[in-house]
Amino acid sequence: MQEQTHILPKTLMKGLKRVSYSALQMPRIAWYTGHYALGRRKMGPLTNPGEAPYAEHSAPLDRDRLKASFRELFKKDWANIGAGIYKMPLEATAFSNPMKLWKQSRDYFIDAEKVAHRKVNQHHSEVLSDHTREKFPRYFLQNFHFQTDGWLTKESAERYDMQVETIFTGSAAAMRRTTLPFIAQKLQENSPDDLKLLDFGCGTGCYLNEVKHNWPNLNVTGLDLSPAYVGKARARLGKYSNVDFVNAPAENTGLSPGSYDIITAVYLFHELPPKVRAAVLKEAYRVLRPGGLFIIADSIQYGDEPGLDILLENFPRGFHEPYYDSHCREDYVGLSQECGFAKRGSDIGFLTKTLAFEKLLSA
Repeated sequence: MQEQTHILPKTLMKGLKRVSYSALQMPRIAWYTGHYALGRRKMGPLTNPGEAPYAEHSAPLDRDRLKASFRELFKKDWANIGAGIYKMPLEATAFSNPMKLWKQSRDYFIDAEKVAHRKVNQHHSEVLSDHTREKFPRYFLQNFHFQTDGWLTKESAERYDMQVETIFTGSAAAMRRTTLPFIAQKLQENSPDDLKLLDFGCGTGCYLNEVKHNWPNLNVTGLDLSPAYVGKARARLGKYSNVDFVNAPAENTGLSPGSYDIITAVYLFHELPPKVRAAVLKEAYRVLRPGGLFIIADSIQYGDEPGLDILLENFPRGFHEPYYDSHCREDYVGLSQECGFAKRGSDIGFLTKTLAFEKLLSA
């Protein structure tokens, strides 16, 4: 009888926690899905007028599989939370300020009209100038997604998270969390106080915020090319200690060899040319300590979900993503092994694939 009284509260608490998780995710999904649907009406179809409406090389979209994989992502996310691998997510804070939500929504639709204009006219290099050429590599100076200001301004950084979540109808944060079990496993081997994590292409700090939410004592560094995005990340993580930032390209960080235990790269590689991807892998190997963990989380690739290949083929048509198709064909396992990494694991969550590699102790 005594054993049952202990079990019941735990079961009840877990049930309440699951209800809380569902109550958090369902309105988020509805919010971003609604913005996606209305945004598409402003921006038009994924393909431009005169282009083929469907991909030439892929089978028709498996809509049942698309819906099932979306549901599976959140089931897996909850399973990891329920198992104590990581904490309940931070998304609720974004929905606690109605005025902020209204401003984000208004800004999203205003910019959607500008995006539509760029898409129709193929204006994807507005950020390229003699001035910016002196500061940034050429591949960076593009209006990815036909986005206003590219990655270069405070205004772009402010609207970025809303745009990403809308593209993925509220699933982006959950897809990023597919990396956390690999980090949790690494931290089981060592105290977070003793380890240092470096995030390549940290952007606005959304991902690092989730990492610090789970392991506040972990030493983290965010690295990004954009001063404006680093500024947003710095403000977002200001409440935490042991947080640093570096303005530098991931292929040439300037950081000391063997100075980090974990390196993450979330949605970075699909926006890099093939030669730069290879250079980033080599740089990650150089900066990691022997035994260190390197995690890549990015778009799924051709063949990972055959029924969804048509989405991958069409994506760079609807959004300016010049390196996306080559990403979908890239052999990251082979490239990483050439650098000296050994594959440690992988996972797929909806439209994101996570690959984990280890720098061998003998390195």
